[in-house]
Amino acid sequence: MSTPVEETVSADDFAQIRAQVREFIREEVVPREREIADSDAIPDDLRSKAATMGLFGYALPQEFGGLGLVITQDVELAFEFGYTALAFRSLFGTNNGIAGQVIAGFGTAEQKKQWLEPMAEGACLASFALTEPEAGSDPSGMRTTATWTGEGWSISGGKRFITNAPLADLFVTFARVKGTEAEGKIAVFLVPAGTKGLTVGPKDRKMGQEGATTADVYFDDVQVGADALISGEVETGFRAAMTVLARGRVHISALATGLAERALDESVRYSAQNLQGGVPTGDRQLVQAMLAEQQSLVMASKALARDAARHYLDGSDRRIAPSAAKLFCTEAAGRAADLAVQVHGGSGYMREVAVERIYRDARLLRLYEGTSEIQKLIIGRELMRRERASGA
Repeated sequence: MSTPVEETVSADDFAQIRAQVREFIREEVVPREREIADSDAIPDDLRSKAATMGLFGYALPQEFGGLGLVITQDVELAFEFGYTALAFRSLFGTNNGIAGQVIAGFGTAEQKKQWLEPMAEGACLASFALTEPEAGSDPSGMRTTATWTGEGWSISGGKRFITNAPLADLFVTFARVKGTEAEGKIAVFLVPAGTKGLTVGPKDRKMGQEGATTADVYFDDVQVGADALISGEVETGFRAAMTVLARGRVHISALATGLAERALDESVRYSAQNLQGGVPTGDRQLVQAMLAEQQSLVMASKALARDAARHYLDGSDRRIAPSAAKLFCTEAAGRAADLAVQVHGGSGYMREVAVERIYRDARLLRLYEGTSEIQKLIIGRELMRRERASGA
């Protein structure tokens, strides 16, 4: 069993935080979804408001300026973030999630002091540079290398689909080590933007999630000091990646659930107002059946995401539960989005209608933080490992 994590924010205080986030999302972000999509960017005033509310550091430790929310509380906020354009959450999601958790959970005291406070303030935007053309959900194919020079490290290689890369101030970078006794192991380094030899490619054009910026990142003999190595130990890298990705999968599960709930609400609203032959389409049994399926998917997803978060928090399951939740909830979100388009009929295929965006946004959820296929492999392998262990 992994080490449990203690809550630092009381239930009453968190209830106020969630209420404020919910109001902000629904009253200020939802009405501007079309603006976000058309401009393919998050408006500056929304970014500033998110920073003022502490959203860039809600899951970072309080001692470094964060709110200190634990994963069970993170999940409740993710339900709210998923209710609007997923690009908004993407702006600060990496700071709180896979990048920030590497530093918070595995960084040295100096690394935490240098980076976490500006990240929590929103003054520093971090990117998680793991994915490569030949190393996506499975990092074993990683080609980026970090060679020990005697005084520091030289990093060379390329990363793909890196969230916030064009905006990032810091790249939490994974590389395969060369030139030390730990030859071939995966380590993680903190590489500031602007370091000589680090370049960011053109902004990617994507199917959906307009406003969420991704791009390739290239490292050409990028020189960093020994203090750039997370924890100061090479062996930490792979363990850090697996730990934060598991936590991230719980978060994505809740995010997907929020999106599914929005798809349901849009479907119910439309079918109550849209008339066919003078009768609301929601009065038709076939439409009601689609609404019922969406409702069931949302309820099941919420229960599973919350259950996985509790298991992660108390350390009882950080393998099967995160992957099972991520698998089910993201697939459910895709199904709920598809049903929402069907409920809307031809209108659901029109760009100005919310469910059209939801349909495209939802598709990425089954790919990042480990594809659905990878989640199945993790679950299956862990089930077999536990069976062999119990029979030994």
